Amino acid sequence: MSHDSSGREPDWVTTRFGVQVTSDGTGHAEHEVRDLVVLGLRHNKRRAHLLVSTVLGKHIPTPPHVVRRAADDLGAAIIEQIGADAARDSIVFGFAETATGLGHCVAQRISASRYLHSTRRRLPGVVVSGTFEEGHSHATTHLLQPSDPRFLDATTPDETLILVDDEISTGTTALGAIETIVATRPRARFVVASLVDMRSADQRAICAKAAADLGVEVSYVALAHGSVTLPPTLLDDVWELTSDTLNPVVPERAGVTTLDLDWPKGTPDGGRHGFARSDAGPFRDATEAAAATIAKHLDPQRPVVVVGHEELMYAPLCIAEGLEQRGFVTGYQTTTRSPAQVHNVPGYPLRRGFRFLAPESDPETPRYIYNVSSDALPDPQVVVVIDTPADTPELRSPGGLLDVLTTAGHPVTLAILPATDQTQLRASRQAVNP
Repeated sequence: MSHDSSGREPDWVTTRFGVQVTSDGTGHAEHEVRDLVVLGLRHNKRRAHLLVSTVLGKHIPTPPHVVRRAADDLGAAIIEQIGADAARDSIVFGFAETATGLGHCVAQRISASRYLHSTRRRLPGVVVSGTFEEGHSHATTHLLQPSDPRFLDATTPDETLILVDDEISTGTTALGAIETIVATRPRARFVVASLVDMRSADQRAICAKAAADLGVEVSYVALAHGSVTLPPTLLDDVWELTSDTLNPVVPERAGVTTLDLDWPKGTPDGGRHGFARSDAGPFRDATEAAAATIAKHLDPQRPVVVVGHEELMYAPLCIAEGLEQRGFVTGYQTTTRSPAQVHNVPGYPLRRGFRFLAPESDPETPRYIYNVSSDALPDPQVVVVIDTPADTPELRSPGGLLDVLTTAGHPVTLAILPATDQTQLRASRQAVNP
């Protein structure tokens, strides 16, 4: 078998379709593109390839400390570029669904003043302060739902807004968000931070011109830089490719244990409605208490995979860290809206997959989770962390998430977290700062 210039064997997507991922050799903290992403495929006529992160905890169950270390390295790179004081005075923005946890980790690492992530969840009565589009995503519309519509307003003329995503493929998503923000909330300084930056020279030039046209300063930070070369027939070739069968079945179904987690009122469960620096302590205490509660119901001799619900990524990560610190062999990942292809072949990252009913009100669009088990996490027990809007009959029904996991033989501990109410959070904020 041939090898690339780094001496690694090419992955299955490269061998089968000729897709190439190359690194330009620049980056931070000794990271390289091929160490951070693996090529996958997805059933999408707009974009057939998928850069599967090895450090994000989305498609691959990943040790929590690996996820945290990569995010901390990205935060350190931001500080190196703009300085500790500017980083601390900044606001961080994460992109749904994949980078909500990554953005929160970065905000914690740099001790940013506040954090917000976009969302695709629409609930009655929740106020939307803005929207923007993501062209290649399976679900394209991003919603902004801070508890205070002024949350993204610049507090000083020089305040930096740091946008965090798992990858920059063209830069258009970040620029779309910046255009939306500056249209109603003028500010001048932005940083776009990502695990990998895969833009071509032409795309970098387009981004630079777009920033100049908007009259803003945009700088870019990534752990590694590279490029993807796509064969001209890839979209059609992958569209015709049949994925392996999803939803594995074993002879004996496993059981479900349900836990209702306590959560302090006034402390947000994440960044969907905004998260202030002062929330970090109560949030840490809440996730530590949740991990302690969950640990009592687990088999300490069996690996555990903590599964978050789509955008609910940061709280499950912190819970997974708590289990890891208690000695459990722990992986962490989340469910997704993205219909990727599954192929149980060496060199491919998505070896096993589950399709299930959306637990929220979206019956026509299934949800997915990939792998769950791995060589390092054989036959794990699963902790599913959801918030209350996802605690629905569909979650428990035939074809729902609990059904497909237990049918595959995974004992499930369902941990239900009280979701942050946008109106109540606004009221608690105003009570503290009238």
